[in-house]
Amino acid sequence: MKKQNANARRCLGRSRGGLTTKLHATVNGGDRLLRLILTPGQCGDAPQAETLLEGLQARGVLADAACDSDAIRRLIRKMKAIACVKPHPTCKRRRRYDRQRYKHRNMIERFFRRIKQCRRIATRYEKKAANFLGFIWLAAGVTAKLDCP
Repeated sequence: MKKQNANARRCLGRSRGGLTTKLHATVNGGDRLLRLILTPGQCGDAPQAETLLEGLQARGVLADAACDSDAIRRLIRKMKAIACVKPHPTCKRRRRYDRQRYKHRNMIERFFRRIKQCRRIATRYEKKAANFLGFIWLAAGVTAKLDCP
């Protein structure tokens, strides 16, 4: 019980690769970090998407197939933004999406690649989640300022 509480405070969770942590982020069109959530490795992407999008103002939202749910699409519609979410392969109702616009979703992947250039982020030296989150924000700020490729 004590070890589980410690893992929860550290945002560590079991997944296929062992103890892991997931980063959920929102970036703007210029690869700049807007919001970030740290969760244990076994947590899904869709429950975090609503938290990340809440209160944001955007013209469009690009999201992965994991975020293909009616609730998330309703939230995007409420934001008065255009949803470009790849349909989940197991979904019965196939939805259309703009394939050309979806190609720009790699901005988030480029953001993660840039911050993982910092070894401290890639290997997670920090034991406490708050410290790790602080270093992620620092790495995001430094890489954005330097505009590293």
